[in-house]
Amino acid sequence: MIQRIQSLYLLLTTLLSLLFLNGSILNFINNSGSAIRITFTGIVKSSEGQGIEVINNLLPLSVIIVIIPVLSLITIFFFKNRNVQVWLSGILITLVAGIILISIYCSYLIITQYNGEIVPGIKMALPLLLLILSILAFRGIRKDDRLVKSYDRLR
Repeated sequence: MIQRIQSLYLLLTTLLSLLFLNGSILNFINNSGSAIRITFTGIVKSSEGQGIEVINNLLPLSVIIVIIPVLSLITIFFFKNRNVQVWLSGILITLVAGIILISIYCSYLIITQYNGEIVPGIKMALPLLLLILSILAFRGIRKDDRLVKSYDRLR
């Protein structure tokens, strides 16, 4: 199970996606000096004098962030049924792409409505890394499936 490279890719996807559960995903700062963050719960604005206020709740983002580590962990344990594993990893790729699209949309809203500038951080690159790892796992599962089918033809 773990000796297969796609299982390692899925394990890394699980571990890296758990980083989204705490802290902010993206950070912005606007002209007035207040910080705007996209977090697990939604878009949060924190000002020096006013404190912290939730601007927008992002329920779809929260649901996707919870589903991704669970689904990638479940996919690892379906190593005996490669067809289900291919199907689940395809769903995983779609969900990670959904996180990227929702993050881009929210970033666009923050930049246009609040004149925010993005603050570079390590978590900015994590969705792309998750997408790459998910695609590599998908390709590895398909490669194993083709290999097993080729051995079945030889028998």
